[in-house]
Amino acid sequence: MDKTLSSPAEAVAGIESGATVMIGGFGGSGAPIELIHALIARFRETGAPGDLTIVNNNAGNGSIGIAAMIKAGMVRKMICSFPRSSNAEAFNEKYLAGDIELELVPQGTLAERIRAGGAGIPAFYTPASVGTELAEGKPVETFEGRQYVRERWLKADVALIKGQTGDRMGNLTYRLAGRNFNPLMAMAARRTIAQVSQIVEPGGIDPETVVTPGIFVDSLVEVSDPQQEEVLVRSGAVA
Repeated sequence: MDKTLSSPAEAVAGIESGATVMIGGFGGSGAPIELIHALIARFRETGAPGDLTIVNNNAGNGSIGIAAMIKAGMVRKMICSFPRSSNAEAFNEKYLAGDIELELVPQGTLAERIRAGGAGIPAFYTPASVGTELAEGKPVETFEGRQYVRERWLKADVALIKGQTGDRMGNLTYRLAGRNFNPLMAMAARRTIAQVSQIVEPGGIDPETVVTPGIFVDSLVEVSDPQQEEVLVRSGAVA
């Protein structure tokens, strides 16, 4: 039952090319930077994993995190709500060159598609995107005089998430807004890898404060002093 690993590199070692990878975070809040950078380092050393589909709220900023994955050529497709954020040159260049695909999803719909994937709900209806290009090719039905678009669940091979405290059995808590997409993604992936600021022994977390139960976490690694995306971007850091 001890799910702890020694390093981010060990944690991401089994991710294969062609995988769909959900990455937690809302901008830099709750983003597992150390896990992402470990994955980039592995790609640079071995050429794998590549051809990835990444699910995130946005397409990264600057030259770190998801943006660095895109710049390195690891990402075949982005599924996100905000591909063009304040410093998204990496995505912009690849997209304009035709080197990366984009599936644009309204933010609430993205969260619900992920939640549905974790809950085993194959599809649901939402009024978001009715009458827009995002609804093209999707079934539309009318309920109580209003049109709704049918959206499919969203699942992944792997989720990379960031928590605040975890015990060795994988139970997790989150810090403030760092919770965001992380708990949903933990439920919607076949394999969930978490980085946390502190690992404690079983019983070291008040059961009432557990947000993600250990049943949804396959492995976790302690990163006691995690880096923050916005700080790295402002400093001009490169992954």
